[in-house]
Amino acid sequence: MRKFVRYSFKLKNINFIVAFALILVVKTAEFYPAKLTPLFVRLIQSLSYGIAHTAYHVDLQVSDRDLDKLKAIEGDRVVLMPNHPSLDDGIVLFLLSTRLGQLFNYLVAQDNFNGWQGEFLQRIGSYSIKRGVGDRASIAYTLNLLRQNATKLVIFAEGGCSYQNDTVMPFRSGAVQMPLQVLHKLAKETSEVPNFFLVPISLKYRYRGSMDKAIADSLQQLETRLGIIPTTEAFYPRLRAIGERVVTNLEKEYEIAPPKTHPLLLNQRIENIKTRLLTNCEEKLGITSASHLPMRERVYKIQALLDTDDEPSPVSETLYKATVRLLNFDAIYDGYVAAAPTPERFLDTLIRLEREVFSIDRPQPKGYRHAFLKIGAPVNLKDYLHPYKQNRTETIETITRQMQQAVQENLQAIAPQ
Repeated sequence: MRKFVRYSFKLKNINFIVAFALILVVKTAEFYPAKLTPLFVRLIQSLSYGIAHTAYHVDLQVSDRDLDKLKAIEGDRVVLMPNHPSLDDGIVLFLLSTRLGQLFNYLVAQDNFNGWQGEFLQRIGSYSIKRGVGDRASIAYTLNLLRQNATKLVIFAEGGCSYQNDTVMPFRSGAVQMPLQVLHKLAKETSEVPNFFLVPISLKYRYRGSMDKAIADSLQQLETRLGIIPTTEAFYPRLRAIGERVVTNLEKEYEIAPPKTHPLLLNQRIENIKTRLLTNCEEKLGITSASHLPMRERVYKIQALLDTDDEPSPVSETLYKATVRLLNFDAIYDGYVAAAPTPERFLDTLIRLEREVFSIDRPQPKGYRHAFLKIGAPVNLKDYLHPYKQNRTETIETITRQMQQAVQENLQAIAPQ
């Protein structure tokens, strides 16, 4: 199987004692089941605050009132549905399990299950999902897992990292469809309909202390690499100039000529680049364009096809680079920083630009962060079982929108410091 460097819920700088305890094996399986080892998880939980603070520069902030919402349904089946703003979100959800003293399972992209890292993820309750294809093994495993009493499963319903601290991408329906499917079957097998909860979780990061130096350093490094001589010390004009240069460079690389008579707005230029990259990838691979699907879904399908190439060619490497760019800039838009010029929004955008300009998968943390979690009101799917029997598609779509809206509203309720 073709292997690329990827990211999402990656672990680094693991304590030597923990690393020594792992079984270091390289796997080539198509599906990686969870190997949840309670004693091992408890050991990692005991170390998790120190690891998160030291290696990831993050600590968890969640109120006792919100924790009580989860404790109240501890004995029931629960699917936790957080937004996915950064590559460190898996760490934050593990910290949540530590605070609760509970064991979670996690649905994690298959490309993270390599070597000791994959073994580690399995031991703490993670299992794989191959994005871009109908991963029957993962779906079957999920359905079986959700049948078990008191299951706690974390699903990032956006389907990937948004790289944006204040906005939520559209939720995928699978995180709702599979629990409803299981509940429907359980209801047929028993005389009572059990509780089955979906819990919207809003996750937002706040940097501790002034981030002016980090922003200034990032701007300077990008300007130096791109050959930009700043004409002001103000952060936003410099950020916008860098963004313009990156867009211009991409237009040149992919031979996209902007109209001379009626210059396009930056957002239009960004969309043109994404459309060109996506269309080019699909044409090269002979994929019928599915314009009705979100861009992210189409990109995952492209990556899944590229994964079947045992010996990558220069063409497939170029196509893969394009997919990385598409995911990196999926949710970006001109005006994100201007609307609320917080340190978090500045650094959201700068980190994306660093990933593009310096070809870095995972830039180092810019500073210490509080990870604020706001737990929404649990939604009991038993209340939706009758509508589900009447119209499955409509019920799934309704609940999916409801969960996304709850996450977005609670995200906005986490006020800036």
